[in-house]
Amino acid sequence: MPDAEERSEGEGPFDRLIIRGVNMIDGTGSPLSGPVDIVIEGNRIASIQTVGWPGVPINENRRPEVGEEDKVIEAEGMYVLPGFFDMHAHTGGSSQGTWPEYVYKLWLAHGITTVREPGSGNGLQWTVRHKERSENNEITAPRKFAYITFGRGHDGPITTPEQARSWVRMIHEQGADGIKFFGARPDIFEAALDEANQLGLGSMAHHAQTRVVYANVLDTARMGLQGMTHWYGLPEALFTDRVIQDYPLDYNYMNEQHRFEEAGRLWKQAAEPGSERWYEVMDELLEFDFEINPTFTIYEASRDLMRGRRAEWHERYTIPSLWDFFQPDRRAHGSYWFDWGTEQEVAWKENYRLWMQFINEYKNRGGTVTVGSDAGFIYKLYGFAYIRELELLREAGFHPLEVFRSASLSAAEVLGVDHELGTIEVGKLADLILVEENPLKNMKVLYGTGAVRVDENNRPVRVGSIKYTIKDGIIYDAKQLLEDVEKMVRQVKEEDNYRITQPGLDY
Repeated sequence: MPDAEERSEGEGPFDRLIIRGVNMIDGTGSPLSGPVDIVIEGNRIASIQTVGWPGVPINENRRPEVGEEDKVIEAEGMYVLPGFFDMHAHTGGSSQGTWPEYVYKLWLAHGITTVREPGSGNGLQWTVRHKERSENNEITAPRKFAYITFGRGHDGPITTPEQARSWVRMIHEQGADGIKFFGARPDIFEAALDEANQLGLGSMAHHAQTRVVYANVLDTARMGLQGMTHWYGLPEALFTDRVIQDYPLDYNYMNEQHRFEEAGRLWKQAAEPGSERWYEVMDELLEFDFEINPTFTIYEASRDLMRGRRAEWHERYTIPSLWDFFQPDRRAHGSYWFDWGTEQEVAWKENYRLWMQFINEYKNRGGTVTVGSDAGFIYKLYGFAYIRELELLREAGFHPLEVFRSASLSAAEVLGVDHELGTIEVGKLADLILVEENPLKNMKVLYGTGAVRVDENNRPVRVGSIKYTIKDGIIYDAKQLLEDVEKMVRQVKEEDNYRITQPGLDY
């Protein structure tokens, strides 16, 4: 993966920026309030002033004074939210054919101002370098937190607890923020977690089927793991009549259809909702203040393949190499559509019902749930997939205010930056999103393609899409970022004489 180019987008930061007359969703879970004027000095929120009441003219006497040199955004009728955190965000790489500007602009255009990059697939040094360049606003990119895959960069496999501890110390010295595990032998896993917790490194795990019998979610939480991504390992912790998933006897983990087809039947093998075991597991995870980052969106094509494959943004914003990567291929991860049909989709719909019920109850009882997309796989496009994840949390039972809290404050708390980010409060960094429609009423207005509405002339029109993403006090025109991405895609298509077609068809 090449390095990102020097930043050429964005205005600011300004000595003084005033966002006037905006409706505020502050990220704490508090209801919307406004109109307010928000004053930003440099890259920090200096004041938030209520300037009137809904439905009546703004009280000009209550407004902050505007100086000749101040930058002003007239935002009356608009909505402001804290910048979003994508807690499972890959930049892609050679397999997908992506490059930094393409991914970063899609993220920022959808209000994502901070990402946790689990695995750091382009290498820890590359990720840390981009993290530092983003912090210095040298590149057009969200803030980054580098979580490196356990064992990456070690000379051969890690086979002893001592090697695990040494590796953790090494990545800490190199600037890692945390570790992503896929599983390990229990003594090695426990040693790595103990060392990481002593050093203040974060930890998360995808409890892969190849190692989940060693340690499910409850086992690793007891070892000191801070959080999980996806859902692997959670149903296994809920088993009551088995230890190992009920694999067909011809199952092969390297066969992607086997892997994902049987994953769609896993929650049915777990304890029933409301059962004693259901709450035993939930209670213990709550005691550990364990983070769950479900990434509902990345598996959604499993329950509705056509929806994922025919999403309207693919034509304009998906680069050819990424579209090729999504296609059925026995050699590619997440391209498991070898013989996908009605039975698989029905099973996955039931899988989602049970999975969502656990996540919603976990949130209702005080558990930490964050928002992540894992885009770049399974027909999920960067940025767009994140907004879909917000919608899926809503489907799971979250109130829209709870969704946005998970997308901001909850994530900031997990990363230990809630004193700086995650809510719109005086003294915090100015990471904000401005949108012209109310996202509480319809989250689709956050998509880059907007939402469809019929106007007074009975014509369908597009409304919404984020207008500005403000990161560190710098104003990015979200619509222009999307135009930049569309131009990138169009140029590659023209050079390669490429057009998107559907599998097995020439159209």
